[in-house]
Amino acid sequence: MKPSEGDMFYVQACDQKLLEKGESGGAVSALLKFALESGSVDAVLGVRKGADIYDAVPVLITDPAEISEISGSLHFGTLLLSRLFSKYLEKAENLKIAVALKGCDVMGLYELAKRGEVRLENVLMLGLNCGGSISPEMARKMIVETFAVNPDLVKKERIAKGKFIVETPEEEFSIPIDKLEEANFGRRSNCRRCKLKIPRQADLACGEWGVMGMEATFVEVCSAKGAELLKQAKTAGVVETFPPVPKGVEIRGKIEKSMLKLAEGWREKDFQSLGEGKTRLKQLVDETSRCIKCYTCIEVCPALSGTKVSDFTITPGKVPPSFAFHALRYSLVADSCINCGQCEELCPMDIPNALFMHSFAVEFQELYGYQAGQDLSVPNISPLEIFRQKESRKKNQVVKKIEAHKVEIRVS
Repeated sequence: MKPSEGDMFYVQACDQKLLEKGESGGAVSALLKFALESGSVDAVLGVRKGADIYDAVPVLITDPAEISEISGSLHFGTLLLSRLFSKYLEKAENLKIAVALKGCDVMGLYELAKRGEVRLENVLMLGLNCGGSISPEMARKMIVETFAVNPDLVKKERIAKGKFIVETPEEEFSIPIDKLEEANFGRRSNCRRCKLKIPRQADLACGEWGVMGMEATFVEVCSAKGAELLKQAKTAGVVETFPPVPKGVEIRGKIEKSMLKLAEGWREKDFQSLGEGKTRLKQLVDETSRCIKCYTCIEVCPALSGTKVSDFTITPGKVPPSFAFHALRYSLVADSCINCGQCEELCPMDIPNALFMHSFAVEFQELYGYQAGQDLSVPNISPLEIFRQKESRKKNQVVKKIEAHKVEIRVS
């Protein structure tokens, strides 16, 4: 059967090496490898293990034989791959790239595309179901204090059936995720609040939820581009596709709903801790008073891609900066925050930037019915729209000056 948008399949790699090394039947690795081998893309952007499982390293692959390097689970990797497109990959202007992405990565690419920072038609997106990631520091501490295991001995980790599982060469250990989080361990706080578990904005949405009776990946076709990739890969004998078990489809839906409900609970808990009105404002001012003005929160944010640090130099040289510095940043991201958590994860002063930013974004969403990173639409009342109009006026003024200059030349 020819795949089309909305179809669902169990997909399995035919390559024995990918089948063994990749997660859930190796389908994602097989599809990425095929896209590169067939010339559909020029490169594959992925993440491989660095020094150990706590070290996630982005890698751009042009040799199909190296695809197996990025196979497998890496929940301790908290990179935001979408930001790399504008910073290091020349916005994918002249390079076609395939990439496996978490939900926040996909949303980041959409926000970059709105700002002209990535050419989305040159990106083949394989979305990965995501229940969340764990920062490397937290992971090490969690493994010592809850699993009673030396973190340096852990060679593999995975999440399955609501449990976090770690493996040493001799033994396997598992603890339910909810118990870990009750003890203040587990997923990053922004991941707990995330309500994009199956990234259907990608060309294919892939994961293990709902797979029954075999080792395979559950793949939902989300675009014509994704349907074509799956069709060609099957025709070439790279993957096998099977109709999903109806009970598996039902289970996948239940898992997604339960995780969304859990995320809603975390949002309520986290946002209530901020208080309201003057209480929230005081907490925001107090927390940001630790700022050393390193600009990391600006440099890692997809919504601020294309802006310059000089745009934020309110009270130059003053450390900590006045609250106006943060107010400006929050206002520019208010409608565009994708809750990726990078501004908080990488802040050297542990300012809960993502919590503040996400709470504003959710209020904006509820007020205007708009959610960042879902598609290429822009709300009518938006800092981004104001920025666009400002840039358009600048271009129009330049064009008028050029035309006026041409008239002067013709007259003279």
